[in-house]
Amino acid sequence: MKKNRHWKQGFVLLVLYLVLLTYFLFFAEEMGRRPDPQAGYSYNLILFKEIRRFIVHRGVLGYKAVALNIVGNVVAFMPFGFILPEVWDQLNRWYTITCLGFIFSLCIELAQLVSRVGSFDVDDLLLNTIGAMVGYFVFVLAKGVWNKYRGENRK
Repeated sequence: MKKNRHWKQGFVLLVLYLVLLTYFLFFAEEMGRRPDPQAGYSYNLILFKEIRRFIVHRGVLGYKAVALNIVGNVVAFMPFGFILPEVWDQLNRWYTITCLGFIFSLCIELAQLVSRVGSFDVDDLLLNTIGAMVGYFVFVLAKGVWNKYRGENRK
């Protein structure tokens, strides 16, 4: 772990991100997150089934629902990909962040299944993992630009 002010800021940002993500995934009523003990388990184990359904029925579901489901799942996990390598130096490989993003997403999906809040969806698992990977690439790009900018201003 980094032993400087940036590590502390990154850690606070990570905790804030996890709290907000937990809220939106498990408690936000505007997102339809209400536990229903009477409801059965909701799950999708067929890859691309829900993505395809949202795209095919975008006229009925609305473009906002499509964007929220597809783009929202990717964007929601991007901070995971760019905060972790800032907080922990050891997490500096795209495949490490991608694997951790997958594992973290799997834990969330399983928690949603067990708690009956939301549903377990392999499409969400895929989109969240992509989001973590994209977040890491954004981190690498931003870090490169930052280092270049700082290097030019020190001359």
